[in-house]
Amino acid sequence: MIYGIGTDICDVRRIRASLESHGERFAQKILSDEEFATWQARSARWPERGLRYLATRFSAKEAFSKAIGTGMRMPMSWRLCEIGKLPAGSANAGKPVIVLHGGLKVWFEAQGLSAHVSVTDESDYAASFCVVEKLETNRAAGQ
Repeated sequence: MIYGIGTDICDVRRIRASLESHGERFAQKILSDEEFATWQARSARWPERGLRYLATRFSAKEAFSKAIGTGMRMPMSWRLCEIGKLPAGSANAGKPVIVLHGGLKVWFEAQGLSAHVSVTDESDYAASFCVVEKLETNRAAGQ
């Protein structure tokens, strides 16, 4: 059963302006430690690709926060929500996935939820779509 749906469109130019104003502190506020390392590596090789990576993560976390219905209020926080991807060699290698940490993970699992996310970007925009499902509980036999 669908628990919530969230979508977000992010102007990459806005992310660029925030980076120019606040430097790496902006990225550190938005990204988990693993995402931050990926962002730094991509930015060092291809600055524009690093910028788009940051914009897609920002957008996906916004979409997720809308799908769970909290917005950016606890238990949701930028760094407790990570946008990862399935590893190479898996059936859906590269597919984006939501990885939760800390209190957000505890809350999400206690609610019996599962999330699906999709991200995309173009030159000026990053967009994300997230569907959160309520997992079915096992029903007693005969019901």
